[in-house]
Amino acid sequence: MSYESITLKQELVINHIISIHYFEYMSDFEFQGEQHDFWEFLCVDKGTVNAVAGTQTHTLDKDQIIFHKPNEFHNVLANGVVAPNLVVIGFECQSPCMDFFENKILRIGPSERLLLGNIIKEASAAYSCRLDDPYCEKLLRKEPEDIPFAAEQLIQLYLQQFLIQLIRDNGVEKEPLPKSFRQRSEDEMFHKVIAYMEEKIDEHLTIEQICRDNLLGRSLLQKLFREHTGCGIIDYFSIMKINAAKQLIRSRQMNFSQIADKLGYNSIHYFSRQFKHITGMTPSEYQSSIKSIAEPPDK
Repeated sequence: MSYESITLKQELVINHIISIHYFEYMSDFEFQGEQHDFWEFLCVDKGTVNAVAGTQTHTLDKDQIIFHKPNEFHNVLANGVVAPNLVVIGFECQSPCMDFFENKILRIGPSERLLLGNIIKEASAAYSCRLDDPYCEKLLRKEPEDIPFAAEQLIQLYLQQFLIQLIRDNGVEKEPLPKSFRQRSEDEMFHKVIAYMEEKIDEHLTIEQICRDNLLGRSLLQKLFREHTGCGIIDYFSIMKINAAKQLIRSRQMNFSQIADKLGYNSIHYFSRQFKHITGMTPSEYQSSIKSIAEPPDK
């Protein structure tokens, strides 16, 4: 037999990353605005922001994403009430299909959220600069021996897949990538439990209560969270509580005791211990850190 190779067609190629950020902004943060010769998108992970694109201002909420084409002036402003979490990625791409994203505001789904999470994870492993610094203008690689194998290649692949899925889901192909019935069912169960825990964020939940209220067995519940998050469900609920606390701290409408009480902690001391255990900082240290990175650097 005589075999012949085929050159794979590449519709969308990204070879240069400019910036990768995951921001936790104060509720009154305002960026001064900029324009540059590369693509950038902003995706809201939590909260609400006002995004300026050219002469238009758009209000974006959780899971909405806006694209800024090269040389388009853009800006982002918190709304003064809700402290937002944002993913912002800048990159160079000359592929003609990028025209699809001009003047687009889209909504991402669970699979796109997972891809964004993987990009942030690999960027944190590959680069030494802070991903939450809005004034960082250059990604700095860690020492080669400290970077996981092919971390930057995974960033490229995840980002390309992210954009391809958005095009497929919103334009070129309406049908999402096929999943098995079992996978769809497990994804739905996982997101149902997440929504349930968000509603119960001010309570003290046990595995037994979560199983009972969601009609799930203990082993299946633990399996779902190990596969989707890499940790146990109670550990994940603790992380959700602390993330909610971080957002409340950045909103600056409550003191630490009020936040601890709102989220169902028995005491401010236990809240502080949990906060430091999960974030590596006390609530006061986190508040000071967020304030410091919100200040523009002296030029």
